[in-house]
Amino acid sequence: MNVNKIPIPKTIWMLGFVSLFMDLSSELVHSLLPVFLVTKFGASALTIGLIEGIAESTALLVRVFAGTISDFFGKRKYLIFIGYGMAALSKPLFPMAGNVEMVFTARFLDRIGKGIRGAPRDALIADVSPPEIRGACFGLRQSMDAAGAFLGPLLAVLLLFLYPGNIELVFWVAVVPALLAVFLIAFGIEEPKVRLQHRSMRSPLNFKILKEFSGRYCWIVVLGALFTMARFSEAFLVMRAAQMGLGVTWIPMSMVLMSLAYALSAYPAGILSDRIEKRSLLALAMVFLILADLLLATTESLSMLFAGLALWGFHMGFSQGILAAMIADTTPVHWKGTAYGFFNFVSGIFMLLASVLAGWLWDRFGAEFTFYCGTLFASLTLLMLIRRY
Repeated sequence: MNVNKIPIPKTIWMLGFVSLFMDLSSELVHSLLPVFLVTKFGASALTIGLIEGIAESTALLVRVFAGTISDFFGKRKYLIFIGYGMAALSKPLFPMAGNVEMVFTARFLDRIGKGIRGAPRDALIADVSPPEIRGACFGLRQSMDAAGAFLGPLLAVLLLFLYPGNIELVFWVAVVPALLAVFLIAFGIEEPKVRLQHRSMRSPLNFKILKEFSGRYCWIVVLGALFTMARFSEAFLVMRAAQMGLGVTWIPMSMVLMSLAYALSAYPAGILSDRIEKRSLLALAMVFLILADLLLATTESLSMLFAGLALWGFHMGFSQGILAAMIADTTPVHWKGTAYGFFNFVSGIFMLLASVLAGWLWDRFGAEFTFYCGTLFASLTLLMLIRRY
């Protein structure tokens, strides 16, 4: 069968637009949040690492329970709606924040929403995507997500150019696309009807369940954990851009460049993953990440900074959707939500460690050591890919 003639289902496109609008909203906030914390509240790199680490790891940890619940009830859309709805409701808290604690609360609620929606969304994509083009389906959703991440910082630059220094205004504008994303979920997504087998609710961390997964799946979980240590929070990329002399108005351009590289590479990488060995693409992603970390550690000019940010985006495009597709290929049909959830549970633990370590290294030894540490973990991940699959 010619895979080029198989159409991508409507549900995948709708989920792509949902991701686009929500990421546009999120990046309007995230592209300026580290600067906002430093300039308004005097936050340190370790504080930012803690906020980002706890927030992002919470999102990953919550996924394990959302995935299991979606497996049990067979209703992905409801959890997706709740997750995106919670993220939308958190957006007004950012411009209203009067201290670091309120920013942390908003970020925490936003990431809980992400955690609730993530595993059911990926499981829904796995449910409706034809196996022959599954990598392309994940890649399309990932590319549209990255497109939103590209447009968000670009809009932030425009707003700051028109209203210099008014970061709170940018945060208020972020509310609008978040509400659009929730609207699309409510009226644009159709969930396939499935016949549920009778089974009782069980803990997603029950080792009896994990025994149903293949050794290849367990290898992907370990690989994902090591990979997570290699790529700490993107807040440190924003901080590096500020450290290199970019003004507040132009700092979001660092995320624009990274997200553009991400958006341009995610869908082609997904298509390639349906045709060639996925391990090869992940190995290439690690090479991109190693080069990005080295450039960001040693940068002495804006051109080196921008090259490092672009390579960081390419590594994301060649890894994020592909890891999701690999999980779909290596797990039982009736435990896909649980599989995504457990993968993200493990990754969440290491995400917290990675961001706290990055913040501590930044404060104690300087930005260079943060990126050198990333280089080390990326190299170990590449070695694991080369030695075994």
